[in-house]
This record gives sequence, C-alpha cells and structure tokens, in this order.
Amino acid sequence: MKGSTKEIFIYNTLTRSKDKLSTREDGKVFMYVCGPTVYDYSHIGHARAYVFFDVLYRFLQSYGYEVRYVRNITDVDDKLINKANQEKTTVEEVASRFTHAFREDMEQLGNLPPTIEPRATQHIPEMIELISKLFEKNVAYSIERDVYYSVDAFPYYGKLSRRSLDARLAGARVGADERLRNPADFALWKGAKPGEPWWDSPWGKGRPGWHIECSAMSLKYLGSDFDIHGGGMDLIFPHHENEIAQAEAATGKPFCRMFVHNGFVNVNKEKMSKSLGNFFLIRKVLQHAEPEALRLFLLGTHYRSPIDLIVELDEKGVAKSFPQIQDAQKRVIYFYETKKRVEDILLKAENSGNEAVNNSEIIKKLERFQIELEDALCDDVNTALAVAKISDAFRFMNETLDSTGGISPEFKAGIANRFEIFINKVSSVLGLCDRKPSEFLDSVITKKLSKMGITREFIEAKIEERKEARKKKDFAKADAIRQELQSMNIEIMDGVGGTRWRIKE
Repeated sequence: MKGSTKEIFIYNTLTRSKDKLSTREDGKVFMYVCGPTVYDYSHIGHARAYVFFDVLYRFLQSYGYEVRYVRNITDVDDKLINKANQEKTTVEEVASRFTHAFREDMEQLGNLPPTIEPRATQHIPEMIELISKLFEKNVAYSIERDVYYSVDAFPYYGKLSRRSLDARLAGARVGADERLRNPADFALWKGAKPGEPWWDSPWGKGRPGWHIECSAMSLKYLGSDFDIHGGGMDLIFPHHENEIAQAEAATGKPFCRMFVHNGFVNVNKEKMSKSLGNFFLIRKVLQHAEPEALRLFLLGTHYRSPIDLIVELDEKGVAKSFPQIQDAQKRVIYFYETKKRVEDILLKAENSGNEAVNNSEIIKKLERFQIELEDALCDDVNTALAVAKISDAFRFMNETLDSTGGISPEFKAGIANRFEIFINKVSSVLGLCDRKPSEFLDSVITKKLSKMGITREFIEAKIEERKEARKKKDFAKADAIRQELQSMNIEIMDGVGGTRWRIKE
C-alpha cells in the first residue's frame, strides 16, 4: 500500500462524520490510545479495543506513514489500591504483575507493541506542572488538599460528548461532593489518605486524578494538535471530554484532531460488565481457541458497531464454548491450509513462471482482491469488509488450484507466487496468517489432543501396532485398533505414502 494515492477517511467522534486523515506533519501520524488500568487480567473488551488500534497502527504504517503510537499504563488508581489492600500487598506489586500479564495477552493476540508505553507513576511531575498551569488559567481550584477542575471556566466543555449542561449535572449530582462549585467538576489531584501511595505537590501529599494522566502524557510525547486519540466508546464521557478540557485550557491550543472510538462487546445480548459477572478474560477465551481465531472474530465486525458474543454455559454457569470464535478458528485453519498449499507449490517449483501469468485473468483477479482490501481499510478502517474480501480471495485461490489440470507447474507456481504476496499483505496489515502453517496447524492439533486427553505418541504407537498386526495378517486386531481410535474421534487413512491420521470434527 506504500505509495498509494488513495485518501484515508476515519469516523471522527469530534465532528460526528468520516473525515479525511489530515496530519499535523506530512508523512507522520501521532496517535494516543488509552491503555489499561492494571489491577486485573484483561478481558475480551480490552481485546476488541487493542486489536482494532493495532490494525489501525499497522495500516497507517503500511501506507507509508511514520507512526508514533503511545498507549499508557494506569498504575495508580482506586481499583489498584483496593486490590492491593485485599491481597495485603503493595500497589506497585499489583501493577507490575498485571502489566506483565497485559503485555502477555497483547503478544498472544498478535498486537505489535506501541512506540511508547508510559506509566502514570513515572509522569507525576508532568501532571503537577499541568495542574499548576490550570491554576494560572483560573480553571482549577483547591479544597483542602484536593484539587478540582472548574467546568464552568471552560466554555467548550461538552464539545466531544455533546452532552447538555443539564445532562452533565444530572449525572454528576449522584454522590457529588457538596464542596464543589459545580457537581460536574472533577478531581485533578487527590489528597493522600492513610495507607495510600502519595507524592509531594504544591497542594500537599497526594496522587493524581485519573483524567489528568492522559492529558499530561499525550502532551509530553505527542504535543498539542496531535492526530488521533483512541479508546472505547465508554471513554467519550467523562474521560476524553475531561482530557480535552484540561489540555486546551492549559495550552490554549487544540488538543487532538480526531477522536476514534470502538464499540462495546455484549455477551448473550447483554452489556458485558463486571457487575453482571458476564465478562470473559482473554486468557480464558484462549483456552478454547487459537489467538488468531479471536482476532479474526473481533475484526469480522466493523469497529464502531457492537459485537454480540455468544457464550454457551454449563449447568454451573461456566463458559463451555464460544461458537462464533470456534467458527472463526475453522476459517483461520482454512487460511493456513491454503498458505501451506501455496508454500508447497513454490517449494517444488523450479521457477516461478511469473512471465507466463503476468497478463492472465487469474492474476488480474488476485490484484483486484488487494485493491478491494485497501479500499475497505481506507473507508473508515472497515475490517469487516476486509475480512470478507480476504475470505473471497482464499476461496478463489483454492478453486483456481483445484481446476489447474493440464496447466504447467511453472504457471501454477506463478499464481502461487502472486498469492503469497497477498498473504504477506494480510499478515502485515491485519496481523493474520503470519505464522508458519506447519507451526500453526500443529498447535491446533496439539491443543485438541490435550483436551481429548490423548497424545500424539499414543496415536502413533497404535498405528504402529496396527501396522504390525497387518503384517502378521491379524486383520481382526488391526480392525479393533481402527475402531478404538475411531471411538476417540481419531480417523486413520491408509495410502501409498503410509498411514495418516486426523481428528474428526
């Protein structure tokens, strides 16, 4: 896609329209995505957000942009403090453990690491400096050791969420601090309570509010008027609204050009939430399927639309299967089987035969698939359409190879060579099909056998035992071994090259 002249359009929550990507600096994209609060393992809602923004990151890079992607770690917060108190440990230990777990999950999902991953606790001086500027601008005020932002002092408050003042006040009055000038005012700095972590500040010992950290870190690493700010739709208000208010009041400059938000994950048609107990950890879901299956499932829905995850539960309410993700796994297996088929053709070929196929209708069709993939991503990063086009391309490739009787090996190799280029593009932009086929397919089989309580060694030993029985013409024993394996859903197939086996679906 490098060198393409197509324009990229992305839905901008700030304008409520699909806007053309127009960057602050030519050839560069500055992007900030709100990261996790590391007090627990990541759930499938996190997977949805970070897989999408990983694809956006990859896509922009494939287009030739130099992307600075910043994704923060919130490592001090009420949730972390509560977790540490429950476990009788430190906030630092909890944050360290779950930061490590988060990175493991992201790597499992095939997400590239961001350019910069700043931790909130390492940027307290920048937050204090930003709060001090807000005092200078008369939009911050202190109550004892706490500091608050005065929403009445910022005339553009609400421009992202487009919430009316009455709506904001109605939401803020529940449990509001009566000391506040306005119930919608929010904390910039919280005075330390006994047993909590704290830092020195001009307002006394304390810790930052949640919203100030992202304003401070995005300004530090990206500057004002950066290009893209991302996160889930639940962050539009109050988090991103408050970030804008803090940054723009302090600097007097636009905060960010484009806000991009992904939709929610629902479970069995209900909103996923910890309070309902219907959220599922990434690592738990991956006990049922390969990471790429989850990735493909998530990318199969447009990022702004909700995803409804169907979960089948056992009598104790524990997840026993994820049908959609298991269907996605079948598609991923099909992709890898096709990739292996292409690789095998190229390994056997003496030459690629590119000259013979350059002007063929088959090559034109394959090139069209790549154009359609690019078109889908340029139009609001439509991964759902991109995945559909990829599936069409893989099916076309198999149908083509199945119908190449009488075609020379060189011609077939030329087709395979062109399709390999397409697969490499899918790998680099969508993070799919980037493993060796034999490695992926072996992993799938190994996990299935593990769930079945069978080992490869057991199957191979049974096949060898059957082979010896057949040599001795003990066909009754040979048939009994076949039946034994079939009862375990293992099918054996005799052929010229010997006996093969597979797991029956």
